[in-house]
Amino acid sequence: MKLVGEGFYWNELTEGECFKTFGRTITETDIVNFVSCAGMLESLFVDLEFIEEHSAISGRPAPAALVFSLAEGLVLNATGQGTGLAFLKMELDVHGPVLQGDTIHVELEVTEVRPAKKRGRGLVRTTNRIVNQHGDTVITYTPLRLMAGRPDPA
Repeated sequence: MKLVGEGFYWNELTEGECFKTFGRTITETDIVNFVSCAGMLESLFVDLEFIEEHSAISGRPAPAALVFSLAEGLVLNATGQGTGLAFLKMELDVHGPVLQGDTIHVELEVTEVRPAKKRGRGLVRTTNRIVNQHGDTVITYTPLRLMAGRPDPA
């Protein structure tokens, strides 16, 4: 019996498959909690007067690390519950700002699927685009994950 919400197994995925997550709106509470917890007490994130006077963008920016973290939550809740074993490495590029009130989702394309050295496990690389409500890609990252394989039926 398949568990509701169970993630994909590596050997169920094929190169070229694409997925899209649900959206998530970035709130002031998200920004304040994240920068406080992470110790990112940079004026750009905690001083509204500084932001209004010195920022090149209009609005309260969210740290890229927060946006990436929320995107990973969207991805894992949609694809990796119970099947993801390790996050091995990635490259990440920031293309534009995310502001308080923006809504993001993640579009994933499977770009590599191969068995791992240990039997029953596989390596999966995706290209993940974090997209805002305007359709703009704000961050691109390419994680390589170790994932479980579909268990043999008993």
